[in-house]
Amino acid sequence: MSLPTGYSLSFGGAYSEQQQSFKELTLILGLATVLVLTVLMFLFRQWRISLAILLISVTDICGCLLALWLTGVPLNVSSYTGIILVVGIIAENSIFTVHQYRMNRRAGGNVEESVNYAIALRIRPKLMTAIGAILALMPLALGMEMGAQMQQPLAVAVIGGFMAALPLLLLVLPALMLIIYKNEAKVIVNH
Repeated sequence: MSLPTGYSLSFGGAYSEQQQSFKELTLILGLATVLVLTVLMFLFRQWRISLAILLISVTDICGCLLALWLTGVPLNVSSYTGIILVVGIIAENSIFTVHQYRMNRRAGGNVEESVNYAIALRIRPKLMTAIGAILALMPLALGMEMGAQMQQPLAVAVIGGFMAALPLLLLVLPALMLIIYKNEAKVIVNH
């Protein structure tokens, strides 16, 4: 749109507030990522596994965004909140899995056995969390009740995040753990 000289166009009202909220939520997501990495470093004192857990958590954002795109639900403050929620839950599940692996290793298991046992032991809580959240949020995501449209973006983002999280937690995380810990075991043996 071309405007006469001396005139300008600026958006205000709800659009301006939404843009400000997006900037603040992006800052919160960035800070949360840094804080999660800091906590992971304190817990495990290893860069590789800390970055692997962070990678799994942040990659899950793609599942949230894909679900929003496929359903035509807009990215807004509510869906952004759902994304932040899912990232935290996925990081927590990953932390428990790695912690279980480390306990198995201390008990004398080799790398592969310890990874397999940690995944097998943690599969039920992961499935219960994901399936429970998906089923609980499905009525909101489908917009079945009065006023459900207000929380529909959050529900769709969380459902998409959990659907993407299951393969990440059950396939990708164990593969990364095997790579990281087998390499570390080789380095220890060689020295």
